Amino acid sequence: MIVGAAGFVLLFAALSAPQSAPAPRHTVSIAPSAASFDELSKAAENARVERREDEAIRLYQQALKLKPEWDDGLWNLGMLLFENDRPAEARDLFRRLSTQVPKSGPVWAMLGLSEFETREYPRSLDHLQQSMKLGFGDNKAVRMSVFYTYSILMTRFEQYDDAIHLLLTMAASGEEEAPLVDAVGLAALRMPLLPAEIPPDRHEMIRMTGEAAFAMQTQHFADAEKLFENIEAEYPNEPGVHYFHGAYLMTVRPEEGIQEMNRELEISPSHVPARIGLADEFLKEGRLDEGLGLAREAVKLDPTSAPAHMVLGEILTAKGDLPGAIQELRTASEEAPDVKRVHWDLARAYTAAGQTEEATKEKEVIQKIVQEDSAK
Repeated sequence: MIVGAAGFVLLFAALSAPQSAPAPRHTVSIAPSAASFDELSKAAENARVERREDEAIRLYQQALKLKPEWDDGLWNLGMLLFENDRPAEARDLFRRLSTQVPKSGPVWAMLGLSEFETREYPRSLDHLQQSMKLGFGDNKAVRMSVFYTYSILMTRFEQYDDAIHLLLTMAASGEEEAPLVDAVGLAALRMPLLPAEIPPDRHEMIRMTGEAAFAMQTQHFADAEKLFENIEAEYPNEPGVHYFHGAYLMTVRPEEGIQEMNRELEISPSHVPARIGLADEFLKEGRLDEGLGLAREAVKLDPTSAPAHMVLGEILTAKGDLPGAIQELRTASEEAPDVKRVHWDLARAYTAAGQTEEATKEKEVIQKIVQEDSAK
C-alpha cells in the first residue's frame, strides 16, 4: 500500500508476520459452527503465513467472533485488511486494539495510517503523534512511514516549520531524498496541501523548491542559488517563492534577503512569516523602530503566532519596555511552551526588570526542556 503521492511504501510485514517462503496454495475447509477457536486461529495463522490472504481474512473474522478480545487476531486481521486496500475496516480493528493495548506504538501507528487513508486527517495526526511518543522499537520502516505521513499532515495543517524540520531530519538520517522532495517543497512554500493534491501546473515549482532545500541542507549553496534563480525566473509572482529565497539569503547576504522579503510582502500583503523575518533581521541590525512596526503588524495579523509575539517581545526588551516585553513573551511561551529561545528571552527580561524569582523559574523550565530533549 502506498501512503501519499511521494511513493512511501508501508513495509509492515516484519510486524505482522514472520517471513516465510510461499507454500503451495490450498484451502482448509472449516465449518464455522463446528470449529473451535483454537482450530480457527491455527488455520488463520497458516493461511496468513502461506499468503492465502482472502482465506486468512475469513478465518480471522470467524475466530474473532468467538474471541473478540484476541490481540494477535485483531492485529493480524487489521494488517491484512490494510495491505489489501480496506483501510476503513482496518481502522475499526486498530481502534479496538488501541483500547486493549494502549501503550503500543505500532498499534497507534497503524490506526493513524488507516485514518490517513480514510481521510480522517485530524485524528490521523493525533494518533501518529501518539505512536511517535510511544516508539516503534527497531522497525525503521514503521518509523519512516509514520514520520513521513505525520510531516505531510503537518504541512496540510499549516505547521510548516515543524514539517520541513522533520522531513530534512529524515533525509539526514539516511532516508532517500527523492520521495521527500515534493513534501519538502510544499512545506518550504507554505502551501497547505498533501503531495497527492499538488496541481500539475505547480509541480515543477514545488519540486525545484524541495531540491533547493536539500541543496542548502547539504551545503551545496551554488546549486541552491541556481535553483532559486530558476524558480524566480519561471514563477516571479508566486506566493512563498520570495519568502523562502529571502529566508536563505538572510543567513548569507542579509541586504538581499530583506529585498526578497519585501518582494514577498508585495505579492502577499498579509504574509506573517515575512514580517517576522524582517523584524528579526532589523532587531539584529539595531533598526528597532522598523522592526517594531513589522512585529506589531505580524501579531495583529496572527494573534496566535508564537514567533510573532517572541520577536515583538525581543524588540520591546531592546527598547527598554520591559512590562510590554514580558507580556508578549509570556504569550509566546503559552503558544509554544517547548521553545527554549522564548524562555531565555523571558529569563533575560525578568532579570532586567528585577524579577529574579520569575527569572529562576524560566531557567528551570529551560533545564526541563533540555532534559526531555535528551531523553528522546
